[in-house]
Amino acid sequence: MTELAYLASPEAAYERAFTARVVALPPGAVVLDRTLFYPAGGGQPTDRGTIAGPDGASLAVVDVGKSGAVVLHRLGRGSRPALRIGDEVHGSVDWERRYGHMRLHTAQHLLSAVVFRRTGLKTRKAVFAAGAGTIEVVGAWPGSETPETLAEAYGAYLAPPREVRIRALPRAEWEANPSARAGLVPLPPMVDPVRVIEIDGVDTCPCGGTHLRSTGEVGAFELDRPFVQAADATRIGFALRTAVAHSARITP
Repeated sequence: MTELAYLASPEAAYERAFTARVVALPPGAVVLDRTLFYPAGGGQPTDRGTIAGPDGASLAVVDVGKSGAVVLHRLGRGSRPALRIGDEVHGSVDWERRYGHMRLHTAQHLLSAVVFRRTGLKTRKAVFAAGAGTIEVVGAWPGSETPETLAEAYGAYLAPPREVRIRALPRAEWEANPSARAGLVPLPPMVDPVRVIEIDGVDTCPCGGTHLRSTGEVGAFELDRPFVQAADATRIGFALRTAVAHSARITP
């Protein structure tokens, strides 16, 4: 089992380096007892970075995925790690890539919450990468709601910033009183407790991804005009306009 060290708190997602021990060496990959690398899932892309062993040689981590309860750190093609079971290694996460995903993920939760508040439509799918993403909501898009009115409502939650919190709730407690926006994406059967992401006064939703500490870090954004993807769904695109967030607006 690999401990997912980034899950504990919003602050844990900001950690860029860690130490761990090698517990398995499947072909082309390394399994560690703990990791800060996020394995692809829930619409969020994988982290990348490096792992360095006792000899100091740096190995590129090009993909990260889960296999049951373990995380596979897949290495660059042709890598031949001089590692043994039990070795201590030092991992380093590609921070620019990770932080971009954090900004997009929190932006997506906020967008899904604003859409639900204004239209009653729930998000059933979200995908993002490389500074942009989409959400897919179930139902026909109301003609009274435009990208301009949606962007104005969205922006109201960026300034002043809203705190982003993490709570762990027993599954039975969550299922007895779930948030109104949640429910289209079923929780995997083994999830207990439920990791809940809260944006202060705006949203509450289960999520296993990495997030910001504050909506003030999202930065400038833009929305695409909603369009109907199928008879029962509408897709909305969004993108970050700035490569670097406005750190002065971060909630302490």
